Amino acid sequence: MAKLRAGEGILRRKPIEHIEETEVTEGTRLDKSLGLWQLTAIGVGGIIGAGIFTLAGTVANGTAGPAVLVSFLIAGLASACAALSYAEFAGMIPKAGSAYTYGYAVLGEFAGWFIGWDLLLEYTAIVAVVAIGISGYFGFLVEAVGADLPDWMLGAPGTGSGHRVDLFALVLCLLIAWLLNLGIRSAARFETFVVVLKVLVVLLVIGVGVFHINTANYTPFFPFGISGAFTGAATVFFAVFGYDAMSTAAEESKDAQRHMPKAIIYSLVISMVLYVAACLVLTGMQNYKDIDKESGFSTAFKSVGLDALANVIAVGAIIGILTVMFTFMLGVTRVWFSMSRDGLLPRWFAKTHPTRHVPTRVTWIVGAASAAIAGFVPIGEAAELTNIGILLAFVVVCTAVIVLRYRRPELPRSFRTPGMPVVPALGVVFSIWLITFLQWQTWVRFAVWFLIGCAIYFGYSYRRSALAPRRPSGQG
Repeated sequence: MAKLRAGEGILRRKPIEHIEETEVTEGTRLDKSLGLWQLTAIGVGGIIGAGIFTLAGTVANGTAGPAVLVSFLIAGLASACAALSYAEFAGMIPKAGSAYTYGYAVLGEFAGWFIGWDLLLEYTAIVAVVAIGISGYFGFLVEAVGADLPDWMLGAPGTGSGHRVDLFALVLCLLIAWLLNLGIRSAARFETFVVVLKVLVVLLVIGVGVFHINTANYTPFFPFGISGAFTGAATVFFAVFGYDAMSTAAEESKDAQRHMPKAIIYSLVISMVLYVAACLVLTGMQNYKDIDKESGFSTAFKSVGLDALANVIAVGAIIGILTVMFTFMLGVTRVWFSMSRDGLLPRWFAKTHPTRHVPTRVTWIVGAASAAIAGFVPIGEAAELTNIGILLAFVVVCTAVIVLRYRRPELPRSFRTPGMPVVPALGVVFSIWLITFLQWQTWVRFAVWFLIGCAIYFGYSYRRSALAPRRPSGQG
């Protein structure tokens, strides 16, 4: 067998110097059309959404109380440590795949597979969870206008009397898949426009809501104890890492080495400022016990007599949360595309549209899978699928950036993670710490998915990998 230049067996690695030069065969090319602010908009679109409009109310009501603000700060701090590590890699390895590609290049093929396989489930589940969250605001609007829709279409089985399917959430997933298949240029323009609208809605919420704050609602600040704030951090964590999914689009950036690190940092800073202000307004307007878990801000404004504004917020939430679905469906399709192009999954999935140059096949598959989850799985069970894999991806990326800095210090880096190795090490510690707050059922689901992945890797991917030794022609 020919010797591999970058390692053997499950530890074989993509040679970083040649990743940008990797031959892209006809039918597997992605268009380079995204600029700095389009990338930043995709990042903000992925971060701001369910976190403000849905999860803030859910966590405040049943997990952290007013300390939901602390939950977001803890999650944001952990996320920032990882974001700086992502920024270094994004400027150095501007290819599709994000954490999957970084892990593959530094820690070896199996580590890359482990994260890539994990993200396929996590990102798809996030799309579904967000769709369900939007559906909650849709229900609020339906009630507000006095419409009476059939119970069977208003929620997944087990979420209410007569509920059979969350039809609105299901259709939304298919709609996002259709949008992504129009081409990255058209899709990114839509995303940027909607992100601007969403930020304006959040600023409206903060600007008006601050005049209706009752400081008595902040007492007690920790009704569920300090541990409630930490548990809340583990729950809201998936609302502060949209930059991770955005970085999977590096190969579609006009100048990824300069723009990707900036877009990652800009999107996180903008989002965290808005999160903190929005949490202060929400928990100040209503006692945490009265905050609605599905449409928190709309019901909070309605409680102070601002019914018209409540409806505007509900519409803004529906439109704005669409961008989260967009970002994460973009992420999962690019990870899947990259794994298939590397041979770890069938190359049939790596084919792109002949004129739009997007991975149409995987996009429709992901759209259908997320639609099934959104339509038939309750939001609590779907949300439990989302966090552990992202936290483990953060562990891999933060570890890899330390390893590569010492293994290959001479490699050119357009951005260097500050405070090496302390900052990425903190990212590892924070991520592992937050993992300990997840429910045991989450571990069981993750273990089952991991075992399925191992079976596929050793049964198919290990031999079909682009880095696998090839037998000379003529040998059986």
